[in-house]
Amino acid sequence: MNKMIYVDTTAITMAPGVSRRVLSHTPELMLVEVTFASGAVVPVHSHPHHQISYIKSGRFSFGSNGEFVEAGPGDTFAFPSNVEHGVTCLEDGMVLDCFTPAREDFL
Repeated sequence: MNKMIYVDTTAITMAPGVSRRVLSHTPELMLVEVTFASGAVVPVHSHPHHQISYIKSGRFSFGSNGEFVEAGPGDTFAFPSNVEHGVTCLEDGMVLDCFTPAREDFL
């Protein structure tokens, strides 16, 4: 790919109190802004994409393989391909998620 890609950053509701905006992507990489209301939950799930999450604001409880970690601004997590994980928002916030390859289901 040798051209710039414009992305429509319209917010999409993922679950009650959770919305996402794809900020940018190539076939190999995707950056997504996820906004959470306090109490919102993204249930445990897995996907073939590698994921890195950066907490921009708020407080969250991330869970994976029966382990739960409370985290806040500046904290990061990495989830390998196909590892089950989920999150509960404890205080309104925003997370930046990076996926490789890009999630076609988000486009």
